[in-house]
Amino acid sequence: QVQLVESGGGLVQAGGSLMLSCAASGRPFSNYAMGWFRQAPGNERVIVASISWSGGSTYYADSVKGRFTISRDNAKNLYLQMNSLKPEDTAVYYCAAARTIASPTVVAGDYAYWGQGTQVTVSS
Repeated sequence: QVQLVESGGGLVQAGGSLMLSCAASGRPFSNYAMGWFRQAPGNERVIVASISWSGGSTYYADSVKGRFTISRDNAKNLYLQMNSLKPEDTAVYYCAAARTIASPTVVAGDYAYWGQGTQVTVSS
């Protein structure tokens, strides 16, 4: 059974930091891209960052470039270090794993597996 479980969300003041983690199990994710998406109330789910199977290539949305860092390890874990958080970063953050794509991808349809989401709230 494929499972992605996010953790690390919470309430933080603007300018603060959080690290999100995603534990993957049930299949070999190490050969495929993984990513973080977010969805704010009333908005569509959008890409935040994506990372290749090796971790050697990454993509960041313009809104988080320079503040967020995506990484992964051989133990099937995915991370998102979020610094200099802003109120507009408030959203539910989702971990996702691709099934056939090895390079970073911004297309939600390329991701076959999703976590349940973790809430990040940034107060002003």
